[in-house]
Amino acid sequence: MPMLVPAPREVDALMRRVPSGKVTTIDELRAALAKMHELAITCPITTGIFAWISAHAADEAAAEGRSRITPYWRTLKAKGENNPKYPGGIDAIAERLEAEGHEVRRKGKRAFVVTYENALVRPASP
Repeated sequence: MPMLVPAPREVDALMRRVPSGKVTTIDELRAALAKMHELAITCPITTGIFAWISAHAADEAAAEGRSRITPYWRTLKAKGENNPKYPGGIDAIAERLEAEGHEVRRKGKRAFVVTYENALVRPASP
């Protein structure tokens, strides 16, 4: 079965489509990308790597003073988990999500958006 290896710009474009107050997951991004290319699956490794690159590029752009950046904090791991590899780690991600109205709960060294399913969006292809 052919598997899509997405382009970094495609991952970033989908991440940009998640509005304030909403969240998505890497799995939702993968599903949207597969649908866009009429394939069954998208590579989880490259999708995660490209999401990480988008997050760090957005953080660099914010540090340069730009206000329109990819809202990477809205892209969660499976089951609503904050991505600790995004800029600032789970504390910074939790702060941004809480500012948008989400409840974030810590479980040991991990953090999850409570009832993330209620705020979940399935980003449409650009």
